[in-house]
Amino acid sequence: MSDDSAPINLTNHFLIAMPGLADATFSKSVVYLCEHSERGALGLVINKPSDIKLQSLFDKVELPLGRTDLKDEPVFQGGPVQTERGFVLHEAILPQKAESDDPVYSSTMVIPGGLEMTTSRDVLEALSTGGGPRRVLVSLGYAAWGEGQLESELVENSWLTVDADLALIFETPVDQRYDKALSLLGLQAWMLSPEAGHA
Repeated sequence: MSDDSAPINLTNHFLIAMPGLADATFSKSVVYLCEHSERGALGLVINKPSDIKLQSLFDKVELPLGRTDLKDEPVFQGGPVQTERGFVLHEAILPQKAESDDPVYSSTMVIPGGLEMTTSRDVLEALSTGGGPRRVLVSLGYAAWGEGQLESELVENSWLTVDADLALIFETPVDQRYDKALSLLGLQAWMLSPEAGHA
């Protein structure tokens, strides 16, 4: 097997939509990849806020929001799959017991080299009491690619990839995330032709 056919693993990377990507869900999007393997990929769009604020989401699930720093934060449109389900992207939380490697919350994906993504209500309950992860991004829905699908889209020049920068997720204003992600590659949007790869 040559190096050319070795599988790539883009876990803990950003996918940055090329200008020619016309799909409304992914146009000008930045996706944080939580998982990428030969079976497919799963990620969350981190720069498409919905009209829902976290305070409204907590009201809907009948929990108080004990974190005033989060009440006006938007809930993101994480992708087109399971849009009624919440996904919480957050910094890794150390288990209470030093000998335990298990995640603190009951349904958490540990992202190698990166963050954690939790889908269980207990993370919301922790936030409701003023605790929980310090930095969070909450989305409804996620983005998914089947086996070989993302690789095909990369070959078709639909996406750029770059190592994830956690400051971009948690500290960069939402409307600047696309341009900031491009700048990680030394690029600006005007440098990318929508016709790239279709000469």
